[in-house]
Amino acid sequence: MQLNWKCNSFNELGVAELYAILQLRNEVFVVEQNCVYQDADSKDALSYHLSGWDGNNLVAYCRILPPGISYAEASIGRVVSSPAYRNTGYGRELMKEAIIRTQAQFDCNAIKISAQLYLQKFYEQLGFIQVSETYLEDNIPHIEMLLSNKN
Repeated sequence: MQLNWKCNSFNELGVAELYAILQLRNEVFVVEQNCVYQDADSKDALSYHLSGWDGNNLVAYCRILPPGISYAEASIGRVVSSPAYRNTGYGRELMKEAIIRTQAQFDCNAIKISAQLYLQKFYEQLGFIQVSETYLEDNIPHIEMLLSNKN
């Protein structure tokens, strides 16, 4: 199955799209991962929102942040796949699409992410390297990782 990819600024998102995005983020990050935190933050309005759709079903999502918002470099965050579509390769497809769009949108040479530690190998397979010690974010071990043309 081929996903329909959309990449929109916050103001370009339709109400139904935004609702589906927030619903998926809450389903995974708040409920499944049992993390009480403020998911909808001020960064959403400054970001581009990449979403992969199977008809009306949101399959995969992330937000693309310009340099200077989370890090000096451009960034990809809130990376999530729908539980109904896991183990299908769509997470990898999402990240490949996000990398291409981030580099094109911001004409950047580096992308930094905050990755859950258990996903380190996944991101390394995409070319990211660890650039920080392990730290806790919402009681989940994370590391900062960098994808650079210099890697």
